[in-house]
Order: sequence, then C-alpha cells, then structure tokens
Amino acid sequence: MFENLSDRLSKTLQHVTGQAKLTEDNIKDTLREVRMALLEADVALPVVKEFVSRVRERAIGQEVQQSLSPGQIFVKIVNSELIEVMGAANDELNLATQPPAVILMAGLQGAGKTTSVAKLSKWLMERKKKSVLVASADVYRPAAIKQLETLAKEVDAEFFPSTTEQKPIDIARNAIEDARKKHVDVVIIDTAGRLHVDESMMDEIKELHGAINPIETLFVVDAMTGQDAANTAKAFNDALPLTGVILTKADGDARGGAALSVRHITGKPIKFLGMGEKIEALEPFHPDRIASRILGMGDILSLVEEAERKLDKKKADKLVTKLKKGKGFDLEDFRDQLQQMKTMGGIGGLMDKLPGMGNMAQVAQNPQADKMFVQMEAIINSMTPKERRNPDVINGSRKKRIAAGSGTQIQDINRLIKQHKQMAKMMKKMTGKGGMAKMMRGLGGLKGKMPGGMGGMGGLGGPGGMLPPGGGKKFPF
Repeated sequence: MFENLSDRLSKTLQHVTGQAKLTEDNIKDTLREVRMALLEADVALPVVKEFVSRVRERAIGQEVQQSLSPGQIFVKIVNSELIEVMGAANDELNLATQPPAVILMAGLQGAGKTTSVAKLSKWLMERKKKSVLVASADVYRPAAIKQLETLAKEVDAEFFPSTTEQKPIDIARNAIEDARKKHVDVVIIDTAGRLHVDESMMDEIKELHGAINPIETLFVVDAMTGQDAANTAKAFNDALPLTGVILTKADGDARGGAALSVRHITGKPIKFLGMGEKIEALEPFHPDRIASRILGMGDILSLVEEAERKLDKKKADKLVTKLKKGKGFDLEDFRDQLQQMKTMGGIGGLMDKLPGMGNMAQVAQNPQADKMFVQMEAIINSMTPKERRNPDVINGSRKKRIAAGSGTQIQDINRLIKQHKQMAKMMKKMTGKGGMAKMMRGLGGLKGKMPGGMGGMGGLGGPGGMLPPGGGKKFPF
C-alpha cells in the first residue's frame, strides 16, 4: 500500500532535507509536488487543499525558521500532518459494555464484509482473548450464510445458524440472546451488501441498527476504490451512526487515497486495514505508523509486534543455546530461518517496515522473491540429514542428486551453500565476544551477498541483484 505515494513524496522531500534555509520559493515548489503526489494517489481534493494549507502555514512559521536543520523539520511537519489527516492515533474497538458487545458490519456488495467478519473474529480471539459468536443477517444471498459458517469454522468462532426465510432483525436478536445464554463476549452481525442509493435496503439496516443498538457499527469498504471509498462511507454515515471503518484490500492499493481521505470526509476513524486474503491479514490502523511508512521511514513497532506474535521463540532460544555451545549454524537452522522469514511476510513484508529501505520493499514484493524461498527450502529438503548438518560433505555427485530432487541447477546448490556459509559467519559474530556490534560491522560486507540470489537474480543488493544498491533513502529524525 502507498507505494506510488511513498516513492513520489520521498523523492520530493529529499530536495528540501538538505536545505540550509527554506525560502518561499523552495517551499512553494515542494508543496506543488506534494499536492500533485496526493492528487495522483487519489486523495480527495478537500483533503489535499487543507493538508497543503496546514503544511504551508507551519513551514513558514517559527519552528522552521529557528531550526538548525529546516529541511528536516519540514519533513517532520509533513509527517505530523499526515498523522493528523488520518486520525492522530489508533482508535480501538469499544467493547466496554455488558456482554455480549454487539458489532454490526455494513458495506457495499463485494467489499469483503463476510471475510472481514471472520478476520475480526480471529483478531478478537487471539489478541483480545474474547469469545466470539457470528451470525449472518444476509437473507438475500444463501451463499453468504454458508460462507460465514465455513469461515467461522476456520477461525473457531461460534456460528449462529440462520435461513433466508427469516427476518434480519429476528436473526440478530436471536443471535444476541444465544450469545447471552452462552456467556459469549462479542457478537458480530454480518449484513447484506447494499448500494447507498437503494433506499429500501438502507431503511432495513437502519431498522436493524435501531433494534439491536450495537456498540460498534463498522463500515467495510474496498481501499482500491480510492476517494470513492470515502464518499461511500460518508453516504452510509449519513444514514447510520458509524463508529469506524475497515479498509479492505489495502495490500492491492498502491495509491492510498482512501486511507488519507476517509477520516477527513466522514469524521470517522479507520480502525482496521485488511492486508491480504489470509484470514489473519487484518491490522489495527495506526496513523503514525502508516505516515512513517509513506515517508519511507519504516514501521519498526509493527515489525516488533509481528515478530512477537509469529516467531517461534523456542526455536530461537534453542538456536542461540546451540551456537553458544560452539556448535555450528547448519542447513537445518538455515531452513528454519527461511521459514520464520516467510511467516513474517517474506523479504517484502520485512523491508516495507524497515526504515530507510524506500522503494526496495516494492522490488522485494516481486513474485520471484517468494519463489526464491520455496526453491531454497526445496534444495535443503532434498538433502540427507547428514548433508544438512555438515554441508562440507556435499561433493559433485551429491549436488547432482540434490539438484534432480529439488528441480534446480547445480549453480543454485553452490549459491545456497555459499549463502549459508556467509550467514553462519554472521551468526558466529553475533554470539561471539562483542556480538551484535561485530555483526553490524559485518553486514557492510554482506551487501550484494545476502540470501536471495536464486534463479539468476543476484543477491538482495548490488549490481544485478534483486534490490537496488545503496539502501534507499533516510530521513534523519
């Protein structure tokens, strides 16, 4: 998400970062570029006008004039105004009520409502330790009820059965009553997709809302519709007292116009981003972290939170203990590291959140990057346990057998062994005296040689590599 906007803004703001003094002229030129970048990202015009106006006002004010590095302060102003436009802070779900807390989901057809119900259920159960019951009040599409039942089973949420012969209000009331009897914490009611111009459908959801009085009414909207998403959310907000927005398919939106427009136009916060088809692909919306990503400054907090959830701590501790005992980092350990990286979204998922990576994350999103992980794993899996534990025994004939078993070439085997040796050296530095400091110095020598050179792609960096040399842009604050 935001690839186009991030690339454009990063290039524009680079021109002012090094300026010793900001003048009316260079501020005017930069703001013109910022304005164009936002419009190209399909941000709504009123939002662009107010954003540029606020940045201009602060840029010619005291905080920049009295600064020793006005260019850097200018970038900081853009960052803080981006945060302000999107809502200042993460707006959490309000579940502070007598259980069950009722969440009503509304939205257009095809926006991803039913999938979002399942994703939100999983998020509530895993992150908030809540029990969840889901029910479908979509009586116009039998497949919707069946779809929700299937998804509920997948995420282990309680499913309340309904039929197309029932009235939506009766389904919702019965589901809430059932949840109350079973002492369930949260009830999520899925509704039929509708068009905001369809008055009878809008009247139906208004009536449903009035009957069940949900504590949260979330509008689910497709991020790829750009500023139309914000306009549709406003139309729904005029009919229903929305409490927040879930922006789906955000991973497919390279522009980001919806995320930057929704709060300003509706006055309602974006509470979650749907970041893919996987059932766990739902992220709380943090304006400060998103602004940081847009400006190429990464999102270390989200990366740390994700690592805490997804990485296997036992395996990590076991590896550290093994290395401290002086035992080497073998190919089985290497395979474990590849698998851990895959759970973190691969190279692209990691680089998107690392500061200073700029457009390197976009290049790493290349489908070949994922193919690379699969290929490396296949090579290691085609080895015998002895070969994985001691790669030095892998001679010419063994390489032929491994290549045939993994569907790769002998040069791929050679490259993997070389990459493993480099990583083993790095691991040794990490656990030796001076540990991390030594490892960081060693990283300089790994430029262009990091694991990633499968299938003729070169390393992650350097000439001919999958990623451009130089490490992207950095903003010094």
